[in-house]
Amino acid sequence: MTDPLNHSYYAATAQTWRSRTFEGDLECDVAVIGGGFTGLSAALACAERGFSVILVEAEHIGFGASGRNGGQLIPGLRWSALDLEIEFGRERADALFDLCWRENRVHARIARHGIDCDLKSGHLEAAWTSADFDTMRRDADYLGIRFGYDCQVIAQDDMGDHIASALYHGGIHDRHGGHFHPLNYAIGLARAAEDAGVRIWEGERVNRIVEFADGSSELFTNRAIISADYVVDATDAWTGEVEPDLGRYTVPIMNYNIATAPLPNADELLPTDAAVADSRFVLNYFRLSADKRLIFGGGERYSQTPPRDIAVFVRPFMAQVFPQIADARIDYGWGGAVAVTMNRLPHIGRRGNIFYAHGFSGHGALVTTLAGELVAEALAGTAERFDILADLPSRPFPGGKWLRRPLATLGLLWYALRDRLG
Repeated sequence: MTDPLNHSYYAATAQTWRSRTFEGDLECDVAVIGGGFTGLSAALACAERGFSVILVEAEHIGFGASGRNGGQLIPGLRWSALDLEIEFGRERADALFDLCWRENRVHARIARHGIDCDLKSGHLEAAWTSADFDTMRRDADYLGIRFGYDCQVIAQDDMGDHIASALYHGGIHDRHGGHFHPLNYAIGLARAAEDAGVRIWEGERVNRIVEFADGSSELFTNRAIISADYVVDATDAWTGEVEPDLGRYTVPIMNYNIATAPLPNADELLPTDAAVADSRFVLNYFRLSADKRLIFGGGERYSQTPPRDIAVFVRPFMAQVFPQIADARIDYGWGGAVAVTMNRLPHIGRRGNIFYAHGFSGHGALVTTLAGELVAEALAGTAERFDILADLPSRPFPGGKWLRRPLATLGLLWYALRDRLG
């Protein structure tokens, strides 16, 4: 399928991957829907536990956000650790911290399977306002005192050591974070899953799931019926197409990225080679690729119709941060949908023998791999860690099928306006 949003640096530099198809109806212990980080890690972890697994992907491995994102590896969740404790109490916050800050399953998978995906260390959160910096410093102090988690607080006068931009009021450098080539990571997971026995069927869309009284299910695709004892729905922004009831818990937001030509002054722009995301509601996020391009994401749209020219749309945001490369050649421009929940926390759970994980709200490059592995744990009978994430509060967006997205858009536009006013 030709995808106008996938003229990406990642697609142009992806490792080879041989697509496979199957004929006729199939049976398995676990059927996984979706070939992104969540689905691939769930399929791999289930196969490692001895389950027979089929993964079905409507397009190709990494087609969605997993293969198009900014490549930023940011520990934690969209809520700070302190906010989690304030909202949920110390015991639950401790358990969430152990999972989402200390447990880096991405690094573990890359090391175990020898995945070549340009992994780099270091993530910088840059403060858009002085008030944002005060909040960052508070959160960093809490992480250090409460958990012994070391983050470096960067004063405004020292930001030049990390980023050649005068926009920011300070920041937090987290050496546990980093960045990578997300599509090559997805392909690496797919290879590892196949080596573990997973049958991966690309270009096959699941149209509906039928559940039976004994807990088993049948997945109806365009060309086959797949019978499974368990199902993992890892379709994220497309969840509503497979399970409309679950789709009410997220709305898709379109994000766009560009990649410049290789820059002779790349190391001057980001001297520590950290990935950077700023604190605006409609944030800028950027990093250097392995071949010294600036990969920059900025702006978002609440319509699913992309801009006529993605490079033209994103360039002003890049030029605001880095006026010294305002006229740099842009070689790639691409975009995709991010599934966002009401409270920006992921929506994870199970309904009988159907497990789901979606709504990572733009903060999923690390936690999606974890979520997939926790699904496998729960499916195998050990649900304690899965339940830590499944117990996070969630509620559907108001407005029903026709008004959900317009009402969500109004709220998001309000927060975007606050950025500009403030």
